[in-house]
Amino acid sequence: MRKPYSHTTANSERNRNPNIGSGKTEMDRPINRTKNTQHHASQRKQPSTLRISDKLLNMLNQLTRTRETIFSTNIAALRTTYTKTRKITAEKLQNERILRISFHTFRHWKATMEYHKTKDIIHVKQILGHKSINNTMIYINIEQALFLTEDDEWTCKTASNPKEITKLVEVGFIYVTELDGLKFFKKRK
Repeated sequence: MRKPYSHTTANSERNRNPNIGSGKTEMDRPINRTKNTQHHASQRKQPSTLRISDKLLNMLNQLTRTRETIFSTNIAALRTTYTKTRKITAEKLQNERILRISFHTFRHWKATMEYHKTKDIIHVKQILGHKSINNTMIYINIEQALFLTEDDEWTCKTASNPKEITKLVEVGFIYVTELDGLKFFKKRK
């Protein structure tokens, strides 16, 4: 029987998991839905919790187990693999700009898109693990430079019961206000 992946170590789970010491190994347990990260003290970042979707969780549990962790903890090997893959992609697409994309570029993109979607700088600050809001404020400027246009258009919808509200939220609508018993939602076109 294939054992599901786990992305935490037994040491980090020992105090929270009654299975530790019961003969069950990390490879006997399914992946947790969340992962608490720890940063090096010099990074000045708050620990953060990463959530994964049910779809990703199922995909990861379908992988063949060869070790306790999903990805290698050898940073040099990860960097080498990423660099080679990036180079092959840039050559295949004949786009040299791809070579300028780093791991940190993905972090900036996620933060910018999250701010664009939510307009909640505190939410972005928490995702990034910043201690100071000043470090997060740059994403407002990036988002405005990328997306601010004169014809910023919205699709507006109303809902009057929990079922309608759920449907709107599930497709990305954001709550705006309530008037005459109706809840108003908006979503960028």
